[in-house]
Amino acid sequence: MNTNTSIKIRCLVEGAFMVALAQILSYIKLWEMPWGGSVCLVMMPIFFYACRWGLKSGLLSGFVLGCLQFMLDGGFAISIQSIIGDYLLAFTALGLAGLFRFRKSSIFIGTIVGSLARFLVHYVVGATVWAMYMPEEFFGLKMSSPWIYSALYNGSYMVPDTILCLVVFAILMKPMRKFLLAEDVKEKMS
Repeated sequence: MNTNTSIKIRCLVEGAFMVALAQILSYIKLWEMPWGGSVCLVMMPIFFYACRWGLKSGLLSGFVLGCLQFMLDGGFAISIQSIIGDYLLAFTALGLAGLFRFRKSSIFIGTIVGSLARFLVHYVVGATVWAMYMPEEFFGLKMSSPWIYSALYNGSYMVPDTILCLVVFAILMKPMRKFLLAEDVKEKMS
């Protein structure tokens, strides 16, 4: 088997494993919002994989995870727009972390960019599709704008989620640096 085929197989197997791990981690919720969204480590394996294998692989793994999240995690959706936005697009956006492959701080920059992209998708869907469910009061504040409500709602789980991923990656950086920065993949490709 040539090196190129070996690398492709490794990428595929690692991707399948990371999507499965992300799905498993999605069941271990530290906190859950009433209309969907929770604080858990679901994004972490996708960030890890995207930063190792790049944009295309990262986007595909995020898309597959979005499909699984909707089908297996009892997805909250009120229309086809919320399915496409809150699951397919939002989780696919995590793969944008792959834009930073082989950079010095790829795992941290990728985590921030992927999380921000996912938040923006949820934010737009929340302010447009879910606007009719906006309560009169949220977090003790009077709600008059679906855009403010969506920012508060989605930020309340996305910010802690992002911080949690960054902290775990920081803890893992010393023992797993070679893998977190894809140095092992880069060596094989050279």
